[in-house]
Amino acid sequence: MHIAEGYLPPLHAVAWGAASAPFVVHGVRALTREVRAHPESTLLLGASGAFTFVLSALKIPSVTGSCSHPTGTGLGAILFRPPVMAVLGTITLLFQALLLAHGGLTTLGANVFSMAVVGPWAGYGVHRLMRRGGAPLMVSVFFAAFAADLVTYCVTSVQLALAFPDPGSGFLGALAKFGGIFAVTQIPLAVSEGLLTVLVMRLLVQSSKGELTRLGVLVPGGARGAAREAGVR
Repeated sequence: MHIAEGYLPPLHAVAWGAASAPFVVHGVRALTREVRAHPESTLLLGASGAFTFVLSALKIPSVTGSCSHPTGTGLGAILFRPPVMAVLGTITLLFQALLLAHGGLTTLGANVFSMAVVGPWAGYGVHRLMRRGGAPLMVSVFFAAFAADLVTYCVTSVQLALAFPDPGSGFLGALAKFGGIFAVTQIPLAVSEGLLTVLVMRLLVQSSKGELTRLGVLVPGGARGAAREAGVR
């Protein structure tokens, strides 16, 4: 993820920007509604954005023109849904491109699509499916963060393979190469991110039960019910 500045062909950069734009616009509307209806949620929104910024800034060199790192988008997707996370992720990527030379402006659309759009939706989808299946909250949180991280890098592999197909085996050959290289660093990172996200969620359950209940993360039922729901003893 975080494809470097100028690395994608111009047509690809424009196309990924166009693909990301509707999700970000929709996210801005969702975020505006959330803040207007519940001003008290701004602190938790800020914490979700900061979590994403800090984790995704910890980069490890990987594929040429890109890098491996946690994404931090699973937490925000669970708390505020993927549309809001699209905005928080875009802000994170923009600041990192401008201040840290991490990613770039020409590749912002591609990076937003993988990390701020597809990753959060994948994590949220896993979370909802597991909760409907009766999984404990912390188990679903782990796998949601794991999926959001890993799917982000699967999309990045697709983006790079589309831009730079293998001369002999084409898109599929390039996809296998990019995905295989990413997997060496990204699978352990995804596991670590899942565990860290569980730790953060446990802290939030202890400190913000009311807010998490309003957001639908915890089921109503008082402090004891919330604790049982979250797996906290």
